[in-house]
Amino acid sequence: MLASAWLAATAATMVLAAPAAAQQRQMETLDRGLVVVPALEGGNLVSWRMLRTDSNAIRFNVYRDGTLLNPTPIADRTNLVDTGGSASSTYTVRAVLKGIAEAPSASAGVWTAGYLSIPLSRPTGASGVTYSANDASVGDLDGDGRYEVVLKWDPSNAKDNSQSGVTGDVFIDAYRLDGTRLWRINLGRNIRAGAHYTQFMVYDFDGDGKAEVMMKTADATVDGVSTVIGDAAADYRNSAGYVLAGPEYLSVFNGQTGAAMATIPYNPPRHPDTLTPTPSQINTVWGDNYGNRVDRFLAGVAYFDGSRPSAVFARGYYTRTTLWAVDWRNGQLTQRWFFDSNVAGSQYRGQGNHQLAIADVDSDGKDEIIYGAMALDDNGTALWNSNLKHGDAMHVTDHIPSRPGLEKYGVHEDFRTNGGIGSSMLDARTGQVIWSTPASSDIGRGVAMDIDPRHPGSEAWAASSNNLYTATGELIGTRRPSAVNFGIWWDGDLLRELQDQTRIDKWNWEAGTATRLLTADGTVSVNGTKANPSLTADILGDWREETILPSTDSSELRIYATPYSTTRRLRTLMHDPVYRMSVAWQNVAYNQPPHTGFYLGEGANLIGK
Repeated sequence: MLASAWLAATAATMVLAAPAAAQQRQMETLDRGLVVVPALEGGNLVSWRMLRTDSNAIRFNVYRDGTLLNPTPIADRTNLVDTGGSASSTYTVRAVLKGIAEAPSASAGVWTAGYLSIPLSRPTGASGVTYSANDASVGDLDGDGRYEVVLKWDPSNAKDNSQSGVTGDVFIDAYRLDGTRLWRINLGRNIRAGAHYTQFMVYDFDGDGKAEVMMKTADATVDGVSTVIGDAAADYRNSAGYVLAGPEYLSVFNGQTGAAMATIPYNPPRHPDTLTPTPSQINTVWGDNYGNRVDRFLAGVAYFDGSRPSAVFARGYYTRTTLWAVDWRNGQLTQRWFFDSNVAGSQYRGQGNHQLAIADVDSDGKDEIIYGAMALDDNGTALWNSNLKHGDAMHVTDHIPSRPGLEKYGVHEDFRTNGGIGSSMLDARTGQVIWSTPASSDIGRGVAMDIDPRHPGSEAWAASSNNLYTATGELIGTRRPSAVNFGIWWDGDLLRELQDQTRIDKWNWEAGTATRLLTADGTVSVNGTKANPSLTADILGDWREETILPSTDSSELRIYATPYSTTRRLRTLMHDPVYRMSVAWQNVAYNQPPHTGFYLGEGANLIGK
């Protein structure tokens, strides 16, 4: 499968060997990501990356202050507990293959508080408007093998699409992990603030080894070098605070400077015939007359040709559904394909979620888009449609390891028109319903991940009941986790832990209770009742995930790393295609946790992973 065969790195990027007759997939070149935190059992926990380009025979040496700590190279894990280390110790790691040691990694000191603090520069708003750190993403903006953080700032008067009112400007910042701010983009008065308006994609779209940032812009957007896009004086806000007139753009920004490198008209526009549509015209095209459904945006990154990444930007999911695939190549933004339910058929209206997922579900080496209750093939044509309608949450991975391919678990809102189904497990390749549960109300949240080792595959639960199900739909019992939010690989086994608000818990499957592993005091979750972190991803150290949370006053971002050692050895999750695409789209609308393209849970076959 895709995750198992990789080729060597080039100077700027690495490529992943795809199935027979497929292309080679460009992937990031990363360093060892060395990180050190106080170990739970005392001393320091040192952890580092194993890369997809590493041989299975790779070994590692760890050095404290220049002194080798391990008598023989470490073969069975990518972490080490140094009981003799102190808060002032400094570490390096060297990979060893066939007795030959590579150059040492960059050195790392100890995160003595258990987290890294990234100081932030909080924007200043208009009178009465304050700013809070919101969603984040990561990308290697400067090509040094280390991730930088791209952060969205939300004003205190941000609005959901269903709510009227003028909002403050949205700002996008880029920070190195040492707190250096690389740039700030002000999206300006003609981009409204809220969860559904600004989906920012951070990825190396042109293969030069340095990530770009791509997102929707408008007249009066100011890039990272103070250049204005379009008309600086334009103000298209109406009396209700909605922006329903004026040109709309898609821009790609240089990851190092924030400079806009190219800008093209956004597709599709609000109305095909006019820049200033009337409420009646908007209602005819999108299904309401005040600006709710027309401005429901999603975005992602996908390898539609199996080789190089494309961006996909979507508009609409309650009624009309459109998806637009765009390439950034040779200094130009060009359309790859465009899907429109107005052309493809009315059966594709209203099937979208508040998020999407990207995965190669048909094993041809090219990515598909799971768009809620429907899916598109890599060429932008419809792959399947379950007709289960809109939902608020979904999870795509190998939930059922005994079954070929990937599955999609999701919850649904339109139970009155989808046959009374509240949650379902689908075959991600065909859309076939494997099992489902009934509903008599809108189900707003649901999760599927492995939390109980007694049952193969993921467990699934939803906010509508206390029922807990196996991956194949068997009812385990009526005591399920109260958290119906994020998951995180944290404590070193292959089960996933529960992440909700600023807490990480371990599910006790025998008692049916949760045990607290981390309370991140002094931090806040983001996006209101969604209560998600700014980002959870495997951005440093071994395969376990870090979580990024803002401090309560948004003066800093904190990156928390696990203090638990583990005997499990996996390559970095960021080199798994499905997982890396999940991290790219995690900031989209109603944030969902990332998932791998292979089964990662109790009993998983980790050979080659």
